[in-house]
Amino acid sequence: MRKPKKKKIASMPCFLGRVSATAFSFRRFYNTYTQMLGVSLSPSKIANVNQTLISLLDKCKSVLELKQLHAIVVSMGLSQDESYVSKIIFFSALSNSGDIGYSYRVFSQLCSPSILCWNTIIRGYSNSKNPNGSFSVFLKMLRLGFAPDYLTYPFLIKASARLLNLEAGVSVHSHIIKTGHESDRFIQNSLIHMYGSCGNIMWAHKVFDCMEGKNLVSWNSMLDGYAKCGEMNLARKVFDSMSEKDVRSWSSLIDGYVKAGEYREALAVFEKMRAVGPKANEVTMVSVLCACAHLGALEKGRIMHNYVVDNGLPMTLVLRTSLVDMYAKCGAIDEAFLVFHGVSKNKTDVLIWNAMIGGLATHGFVQESLKLFKDMQVVGVLPDEITYLCLLAACAHGGLVKEAWYFFESLSKCGMTPTSEHCACMVDVLARAGQLAAAYQFICQMPMQPTPSVLGALLSGCINHRDFDLAETVGRKLIELEPNHDGRYIGLSNAYAVEKRWDDARSMREAMERRGVKKSPGFSSVEISGVIHSFIAHDKTHPNSEETYSMLNFVVYQMKLGCCQDQEIALNGP
Repeated sequence: MRKPKKKKIASMPCFLGRVSATAFSFRRFYNTYTQMLGVSLSPSKIANVNQTLISLLDKCKSVLELKQLHAIVVSMGLSQDESYVSKIIFFSALSNSGDIGYSYRVFSQLCSPSILCWNTIIRGYSNSKNPNGSFSVFLKMLRLGFAPDYLTYPFLIKASARLLNLEAGVSVHSHIIKTGHESDRFIQNSLIHMYGSCGNIMWAHKVFDCMEGKNLVSWNSMLDGYAKCGEMNLARKVFDSMSEKDVRSWSSLIDGYVKAGEYREALAVFEKMRAVGPKANEVTMVSVLCACAHLGALEKGRIMHNYVVDNGLPMTLVLRTSLVDMYAKCGAIDEAFLVFHGVSKNKTDVLIWNAMIGGLATHGFVQESLKLFKDMQVVGVLPDEITYLCLLAACAHGGLVKEAWYFFESLSKCGMTPTSEHCACMVDVLARAGQLAAAYQFICQMPMQPTPSVLGALLSGCINHRDFDLAETVGRKLIELEPNHDGRYIGLSNAYAVEKRWDDARSMREAMERRGVKKSPGFSSVEISGVIHSFIAHDKTHPNSEETYSMLNFVVYQMKLGCCQDQEIALNGP
C-alpha cells in the first residue's frame, strides 16, 4: 500500500486554515477532514482548524450538516468544550430546521453546562411544540444547583403564555420575586403578556402600574392583554393614550375588535391606520380580511386585496388563506379559486384547503366541495377536525346522509375525537333529511351532554318536518339550558304558532318578559361602493333613511299594483 506524500499531508492544515477566510464548502471541509483521519493525522494539533470548525458551525444550514460537524467535534475530543457545543445546542434548539430533541441530548452530555446553555434549551422548548419541556429543564436546573439569571425567566413566562397555564405563570412570577428580578423591564413586559394571554387582566395591569420605565413594548403588551380578554373599551383607552404607536399597536387593536365581533370598528381603525399610521403587515391584513369575511363585504375585501398587492406585502400562505376565506365567505367562489390555484399544491396546508372546501359547502356547491376533498387527499394533505366539519356541513346542505355517516366515522379512524360541533353537524344532517328518530337516538348515545347547538339543530328539523311533540320537548330543554337566550323562546313560540297553539305561543312571549329577555332586533346589510350600510326594521337613524323608506314604499306600491293587475287578468282574461 502506497504511503501518501508528506507534501500533501502538510498542505491539508493550510487548506483547512484558509477555509474560514474564503467562501468555504462544507463538503470539501468534511472530505478533507476524513482524508486527514485516513493518514492518522491528529486534527487537534493542526493550526487554525479549530477556528475553521467554529466558522462552519456558525454558518451551518441543516441538521444533517450539524450532526456531521458534531461528529468531528466529538472525534477531536472537544465534546465538553462549550465554544463548540454551545453552537450545536443553539442551532438545533432555535433554528427553523432544528431539532430540540437532538439539542437536549447534546446538552445532557455536558458535565457542567453554562447558564447560556441552560437558557438556550429552555428557550428552545418555549418555542417548540412541547413548551412544557421548558419547566422540566428549569426544575432540573434548580435540582442540580444551577442559578437562573434574568434571561431565564422570560422564556418560562413565554411557555406559560403559550400553554395558557396561569398556575405555571404565577409560580414563575413567585420565583422571580424570590430571586429579586421583578424590576427587570424585559421580565415585566413578558409577565404582562402572559397574564393577558391567560385572561388575568387584573394582574397584568398591576405589573404594568408597578413599572417605572414603560416603553412601547410595555404599552403594546397591556393593549394586547385587554384586547385578548375582550375588554375593548379599556384597550381603546390604552391605545388612545399611547404617545407612540407602531404596527403592532394598530394590529392588536384591530385584531381585538375582530375577535370581539366588532367588525365595522375593526375596519374603521384600519382606515385610520392607512391615513395616519404605519404600513400594515401580514398580521394586520389577516385580521382585516377576517372582518370583511364576517361582514360579507366583498367590495371592501377586494380593496384590501389591492392594498396587499400595491404595498408589496409578501403573499405568504397565511395571507393567501385569508384571501381564500374572505372571497369564499362573500360568495365570490371564482375569485377564491383564483387565489387558491395560485398556490403550488406541494406548498399548501390543511388551512387553505379547509377555507376553500368550507366556502363551497356554505354556498351549496356540495359535489364540488367533496371533489376538492378528494384532490386534497391525492396531494397528501391530511385532514383535521375542521375539514370534517366542512364536509359534514356540505352533506347537510346536500341531504347526503350516507356520506355524512362515512365522514363522521372517519374521524375516529383518523385518530380524532368527534367534538360537540361535529355532533351538531351530524344531527343537522339527519334532521334536515327528516330522520328525526335517528337524530334523537344519536343525541342519546353521545358521549357528552348535548349542547344548545346540537339541540337547536334537532329543533329546526322538528319544526320543518312538523314533529311538534318532539319540538316541544327539545324546545323546553333548550330554554332550561339557556334561559336568557331570546332565540330559544322564539324558536318554541314559532313551533306553537305553526301548530296554531296561540295560547302556548303567547306564554313563551310572556315568559320572556318575566325573565327580562328582550328579542335582539334583526338587521340586514348592503355594501355600496365599499361602504357597508345596515338597516333595522322601523329604524330611522340612517342618514339616508328618508330616501330609503320612500323607495321601499314605491316598490311595495308597484308590487301591489302588479298583483291587482294579475288578479284582474286571471278573472277577466287579457
